[in-house]
Amino acid sequence: MIKGKTCICDCCEHVDAVRIGEIVPDIAFRVYHKDNDIKMRLGDFKGRWLILFFYPADFTFVCPTELEDMANHYDGFLKEGAEVVSVSTDSVYVHKAWRDASPSIKKIQFPMASDRTHELSHAFGVHIENEGNSLRGSFIIDSDGILQSYEVNADGIGRNAEELLRKFQAAKFVHDNGNKVCPANWHPGDDTLQPGLDLVGKI
Repeated sequence: MIKGKTCICDCCEHVDAVRIGEIVPDIAFRVYHKDNDIKMRLGDFKGRWLILFFYPADFTFVCPTELEDMANHYDGFLKEGAEVVSVSTDSVYVHKAWRDASPSIKKIQFPMASDRTHELSHAFGVHIENEGNSLRGSFIIDSDGILQSYEVNADGIGRNAEELLRKFQAAKFVHDNGNKVCPANWHPGDDTLQPGLDLVGKI
């Protein structure tokens, strides 16, 4: 892990957390995907974008609504060149049981990661030490393995997959068009800005 960085949240005792503009650590983890228990690494996603979607726990209340929302937008992420991986500290066996039991979770086609060691949660600064689970953290990692954006919510605040997709599209546009930036509420096809002295005071 990257040493000497402050944590994203205030609830954690550790100080290791990847920050915007840094390469994410190549952590290994297990996922439940397509009825299989598979080992993956963050480095496996080099060359494509990755959305890490942390949530507190399986068999809870807000979490299935968020994951169903992500499942409903999954094709949009794939179309734009990103993989989605959801992450909780539950085991792959609990992920399977939840998917078998829940109509919302049955819709999921993306990998569901198991962070039993808490290494992923620690690395991204969302681990809640005294509870053993994570905050609701969404992390957008570019095709070079660099963290471009994150959003972290408290347990009771659900996220919006459509907005996450929009932010990913904006991040991808800026990545591919380095001399242009996206203004507030930008959507693909909207006008962008090219920073320069000629724009100062005119926006």
